[in-house]
Amino acid sequence: MKSLPLALTLLSFWILFSCSDDSDAPSNPDPQNEDIYFPPNDSDTWETKSISELNWNSDQLQPLLNFLEEKNTKGFIILHDGKIVVEEYMNGHSSSSIWYWASAGKTLSATVTGIAEQEGYLNINNKVSDYLGTGWTSAPLEKENLITCKHLLSMTSGLDDEAGDDVSPSNLNYVADAGTRWAYHNVYVKIQDVVSEATNETWNSYFNTKLKEPLGMNGNWINLDNLNVYWSNTRSMARFGLMIYANGMWENQEIINEAYLNEGTNTSQDINLAYGYLWWLNGKSSYHLPQSQFSFPGELIPNAPDDMFSGLGKNDQKVYVVPSKKLVVIRMGESAEGENFALSSFDNDLWEKIDALIN
Repeated sequence: MKSLPLALTLLSFWILFSCSDDSDAPSNPDPQNEDIYFPPNDSDTWETKSISELNWNSDQLQPLLNFLEEKNTKGFIILHDGKIVVEEYMNGHSSSSIWYWASAGKTLSATVTGIAEQEGYLNINNKVSDYLGTGWTSAPLEKENLITCKHLLSMTSGLDDEAGDDVSPSNLNYVADAGTRWAYHNVYVKIQDVVSEATNETWNSYFNTKLKEPLGMNGNWINLDNLNVYWSNTRSMARFGLMIYANGMWENQEIINEAYLNEGTNTSQDINLAYGYLWWLNGKSSYHLPQSQFSFPGELIPNAPDDMFSGLGKNDQKVYVVPSKKLVVIRMGESAEGENFALSSFDNDLWEKIDALIN
């Protein structure tokens, strides 16, 4: 009987240390991420997965590639759960070539804004003038103070979208109260100034530290004609898309809060149902297009999966994320069918080809 207290003591220690070990062990907030492959940041290694392994229609690959080349594509990647299934370069491009993201890079700005919010530097529900001071527009003060950071992210600032890309105060004029009008406008770029002021860092510095370096991306922001545009190789765009697909994680590191990401990839206002926080959304009952105040019935890209959300840039720069299919699809290149601002008929045509491959 004298051994019983000792046994109980040993059992107590075992329970204590077992609980301690469990609590200290690395945890993954999303169990699904355990199946996602993340390429290393310090090498060009990126694991692949074959079309036959996925039971896709291999005879549909070449028609897809022919279509892409005909449509002025430069870089194209399909990831499945993070692994490369298709990676092709054409029309004088290579894996090391850089190209511009255009407005697909708006999604970078939305993501970094969310990072700054989760770190306590800002609140997207606060008015922009809390960070930039009053007079950042030419709107009457009471109207300017209606504009929140969320209005910038959702394209509902109410400022004139027909005055060009210049975002100096003299060119930002009141048209409607914030939140009452959706208009695709370069004023969104002021969110980068908000992040810079809130964090007391340059935009480039904060972006590099919080997003570019943790994901192993290359590239830089280049300011041309009042537009701050990101340039990188195609794989860097794929790395970003993969992190978004992984619900804001990069391996065991949280890059962006999943709750914010979910907000940003769902309808952000009740005017353009197909728009989140600088992300375009498929599967909605209607959508607006850039430079239009009309609501068009139907889905944004009918041939694509309903749950797809996208970064869409001028001249057909594309970041497609499709959770239901475990896909990230990247397209960089010249315009496929004449100059466009974001969406074009190429999106639907491309997804007809992709759908034939994967289904």
